[in-house]
Amino acid sequence: MRIGHGYDVHRLVENRKLILGGVDIPFEKGLLGHSDADVLLHAVMDALLGAAALGDIGKLFPDTDDEFLGADSILLLKRVCEVLNDNNFKIVNIDSTVIAQRPKLKDYIDLMRKNIAQACGVDVAQISVKATTEEKLGFTGCGDGISAHAVCLIDEK
Repeated sequence: MRIGHGYDVHRLVENRKLILGGVDIPFEKGLLGHSDADVLLHAVMDALLGAAALGDIGKLFPDTDDEFLGADSILLLKRVCEVLNDNNFKIVNIDSTVIAQRPKLKDYIDLMRKNIAQACGVDVAQISVKATTEEKLGFTGCGDGISAHAVCLIDEK
């Protein structure tokens, strides 16, 4: 068995959609990035790739490649899972946390879990998504950005 950890952060800006866990969340700002900037899925992908010692999303989907400009991170996650499969790994579970002062995410958590499970080809019971605030501390607490952590357990097939 192998354990992986992933972390991502993006700045909140106007005139961008806020997409977390593949869910388009109504909010006055969105995350700035080369792709759709879905910090949750980016952290999940880095955890999976790290557990398999296959690099990170920057290696697989470089931000210098226009092919990934505005990319849907759900599709990128599916590709990461194909790479894991090609290397004879299967996902045991994924646990993740989104850190954002606003918006409140509790109403979107179940859909995020479902999206991640479907993209990974696993049961939703293997996916955990949590959300927390920073009690108004730091860049996430003052609303400048959103970050996410993910850990995963994978095993050889």
